[in-house]
Amino acid sequence: MCLAWALVVPPGLADAGAGPDEGLVFDDTPRAIGLHTPDWFELSFLDLRDDLEDAVEQGKMGLAVYFGMDDCPYCEALFDQNFAHDDIREYLAAHFNVVAIDALGTREVTDLDGETWLERRYAAEQRLNFTPSIAFYDETGERIHQMRGYYPPYRFRALLEYVIDRHDREGSFREYLERADPPPKFDLDDINERDFFVPQPYALDRSRIPADRPLVVFFEREACHACDILHSEPLQQDEVLERIALMDAVQLDADDADTPVLTPDGRRTNPKEWAAMLDVHWAPSLIFFDERGEEIIRIDSVVHLNRLRNVMDYVLTRGYEEYPTFERWRAQQPPRP
Repeated sequence: MCLAWALVVPPGLADAGAGPDEGLVFDDTPRAIGLHTPDWFELSFLDLRDDLEDAVEQGKMGLAVYFGMDDCPYCEALFDQNFAHDDIREYLAAHFNVVAIDALGTREVTDLDGETWLERRYAAEQRLNFTPSIAFYDETGERIHQMRGYYPPYRFRALLEYVIDRHDREGSFREYLERADPPPKFDLDDINERDFFVPQPYALDRSRIPADRPLVVFFEREACHACDILHSEPLQQDEVLERIALMDAVQLDADDADTPVLTPDGRRTNPKEWAAMLDVHWAPSLIFFDERGEEIIRIDSVVHLNRLRNVMDYVLTRGYEEYPTFERWRAQQPPRP
């Protein structure tokens, strides 16, 4: 099987030797890794105004703020899988100065508006649910886009082109990806069918009468290699299946414009339109809703066993009621045996 998609990317960004699993398969067990601050990152005293000013003086288009954690295997994948490619690392560094923030840290950060925060409070204020995250700011301090969670190299290249060429002025990242020709697909079969998915009709309205359980909606696509990895690895594990059994689970094809859907907030639509309304741009995306149809959290980046299991626990234990982000909640949980 081989990747059948290539965005139109700047010279030197072609991914000549990448296989379909690059950046998609790795061990996501939390472990002592350390906060990555390579020598091509900028030394920062965490006054982002000064950092942005330095970047502009050096002729860069702006500032990239990286949020990581000490025990984050997804952060490790960003550096070992993505930044190991000279073209990716050099393309980013040529246009942005990059500074690092510990998403659970206690140092003081002065943001671009001059407000002072502890690192962990600032990360929560940015609605950081997953590390690694990168926020991109232009020379005026305007946020161009933010990546939350890990993207494999082929998607990260597309993200950089979207940001650096300012395609955000033309539309969302999702719309940018939809303009890619051909769309991102692998030479695989149809969407995976599983017994735990609720069958049609998709009457998901919870706005009038609350449900008894949370809802998780799987937005997938045909011929989606990342979807196949999700189904063949974490969704085969009993500990994940036990948690799904405590939720209502629905699978939708994000390209399906025909099947009727009544959304959790009572709107009549179809999967394709709903995916657009929700700005779904990664397959598979898992969106979790509470009993009243309010979105709790979404996973719209690469996910493996430990993160998926923990997100489900965050939802099932209602951890979101006490903690503003999943990462803050996870940091308070005792280590797993």
